[in-house]
Amino acid sequence: MKKVLLIVLMMLLVGCSCNKSTAKSAVEDFLDQYRNLSASVVGDMDDVVDAEENLNDEQKDKYRDILRKQYTDLTYEIISEDYDDSTAIVETKITVYNLGKAQNEASEYLNEHSEEFYDENNEYDLSKFLDYKLDLMQMNTDTVSYTINFNVEKNEDGVWQVVELSQSDLEKIHGIYEENE
Repeated sequence: MKKVLLIVLMMLLVGCSCNKSTAKSAVEDFLDQYRNLSASVVGDMDDVVDAEENLNDEQKDKYRDILRKQYTDLTYEIISEDYDDSTAIVETKITVYNLGKAQNEASEYLNEHSEEFYDENNEYDLSKFLDYKLDLMQMNTDTVSYTINFNVEKNEDGVWQVVELSQSDLEKIHGIYEENE
């Protein structure tokens, strides 16, 4: 679920060339698209959540709400900018909800209390677990801060654009990054 969402949103956001005159402003615009829930971010998020086969409609709505809160509450601080002729590195500290912690807690709980997720036929019910996991994610208020070094390039029109992020940097933005991955 999380990998597909990250890939689609990254393809959407990297392509924005919102006439930025500095690398810093390109990074700010990139992150503000999340915070402001731009139409393209919401549209792609909805497409990906709707395609998630394991979630029922109610769970999809809850997952959308979790992601909206994650994006709108994201905060950031530009730490430094290092420019070359047509490239730059913009070091940025972001703070997001620690959804990875909630997901890990849900998995640990499942391992220790699997019988709570059985149906009336005494078989594992994935939907019960997903409800539990989404509830933990929704109630989570713990935050985590990460540093991301955004690579930014000037295109042929002189507009600064964020270069495609690594998987680990995308996971940081989405609060699911784990150091030991």
